[in-house]
Amino acid sequence: MQSKNLSSKRAIAPGSLRRVHHIAFNVKDLQASRHFYGEILGLHELQGEEVPSTLRELVASGKVSNFITPDGTVIDLFYEPDLSPPDRDPTRPFTRANHLAFDIDPSLFDEAVEVLRSRDVPIDHGPVTRPTGRGIYVYDPDGFIVEIRCNAV
Repeated sequence: MQSKNLSSKRAIAPGSLRRVHHIAFNVKDLQASRHFYGEILGLHELQGEEVPSTLRELVASGKVSNFITPDGTVIDLFYEPDLSPPDRDPTRPFTRANHLAFDIDPSLFDEAVEVLRSRDVPIDHGPVTRPTGRGIYVYDPDGFIVEIRCNAV
């Protein structure tokens, strides 16, 4: 079998993704998860104006909670009460992660979208424009959602 030369195709330029912007987890028990991240791990729960404007309605309705790590990474907890792991045995691996989001400079966002399209990366949805910025949601090879997003300019 001949290996493909992946480096000859366009790629998002190394160093363009600046940091992990946020990690979103689906949680079955939002109150228990809020207790774990806030009371046990000691992370700050975003409140009021700290909550991203696109999530305020979900936070107010009890469907999302947001925490911030000391390095500025936001952890979003999405309440999914009917979600069950594939196996009740907690030692068997499964994921409740919703998506991983990378931040990119706004001037590089459109180019990143074109790279993803040119490489036939499956797109879940987007690009979307929100008051807080722009994003595109794609699938990695295992079907995990990865968001490339930028702040509003």
